[in-house]
Amino acid sequence: MPNERVSRPVFFLALAFTLVMALLPKPPSLPIDRFGDKFEHMLAFSVLTVLARYSSRRASSWRLLEHLSFLGALIEVFQSIPALHRDCDPRDWAADTIAIGITLLLMRWLGPRLGFNRPIITETHG
Repeated sequence: MPNERVSRPVFFLALAFTLVMALLPKPPSLPIDRFGDKFEHMLAFSVLTVLARYSSRRASSWRLLEHLSFLGALIEVFQSIPALHRDCDPRDWAADTIAIGITLLLMRWLGPRLGFNRPIITETHG
């Protein structure tokens, strides 16, 4: 299981990538474009959720759901800026939030089977 020192920078890189792709006026084409916009939203927020859980293991699932869902809502608000030539769609925010919730539930259910719910081990120096 990755520790927070490794997973936190990876989370912030994924977050930056998500924000750039969401706020570019014309984002580059990706191979997953053929699956549709909602799939892209759900994939992005599922990945962010996994990385957020690994990088913030002390945070409650409710807190992660709240913050990541708020991020999805903010993205939609920013996409309503006319200069970006993007569309604000509340259904995208709903897809983000559903993906976050399902991912957290799956991690809670699969966590013990995958060794995720082991106690946090802190390093001691001395």
